[in-house]
Order: sequence, then C-alpha cells, then structure tokens
Amino acid sequence: MDAVDRLLLAELQADARLSFNELSRRVNLSAPAVAERVRRLEADGVLTGYHAHVDPARAGLAVMALVTMECYGPLCILRAPEVEAWPEVLQLHRVTGGACCVLLVGVASMTAFEQLIDRLAAHGRPSSSMLLSSPVPWRAVTVPHPDR
Repeated sequence: MDAVDRLLLAELQADARLSFNELSRRVNLSAPAVAERVRRLEADGVLTGYHAHVDPARAGLAVMALVTMECYGPLCILRAPEVEAWPEVLQLHRVTGGACCVLLVGVASMTAFEQLIDRLAAHGRPSSSMLLSSPVPWRAVTVPHPDR
C-alpha cells in the first residue's frame, strides 16, 4: 500500500460517495487509475464496504450498551449463527480475558433491553454496561506508513 492508496482510503472514509472523477482530482491521478486502485483495495479486502453513519438515538435506539458474555462450549454465542440476524446486535467481538465476547447492542427501550438480556442468557452469563455518551463514536482508520 503506497501513499496514494492511503490518501484514497482517507478520502473515501471522509465521504464514500465521491465519484472516481472527484477522487482523481483529490489524489492527482486519472479517473481510470483511481477506479483500478479502488477495485484492487476492494479485492484485497482493505475496503470492505461503504456505509452511512447513523445516529442510533435519532434512529430510535435510545438504549445502547456493551454486553460482555461469559459463555463457552456448545452454547457459546459465537457458535450461534442466528445471532447475526438479531437486529439489536450491532457488533460482536471475540475477546481475550475472562469473557468470551463483547457485543454492542442498541434497542428502543429498557423493556427491549431486558428481553435481549434474557435471550443472551440462554448462551451464558451476560454482563452489561450502558453507554452514556460517545465522545468518539467513529474514527477513520489511519493506515500507518510502512517506515513508522
């Protein structure tokens, strides 16, 4: 990955709706060259998708929480493919330490949160921390220069 790729990634993370023509102006390459580089970044799995950033509270998810799961063996939530279809689960991370995984969840109400915790309890012991605010809700990935 060279300096142009790093610049393309920065520009796309700032605004994924940029056209190849606009990207080409910003990185000082032709539009076909930019298109080829973007396609290569997609094929290499560096670019994994293009997304809109949504404010959970304004979208109706008033209750946001991190749920740590202690679950192991056949009931482990990481072995439950149906969890991917649960709309409340926004992220699922396998972690080290005493817990198996951490989930970022969002629901409309405390009643909905309680129902989700009950479903999670079938897979192990959930422990939750409510999100009060998110001073850094999302940050673009800065690709390090290979010499650093």
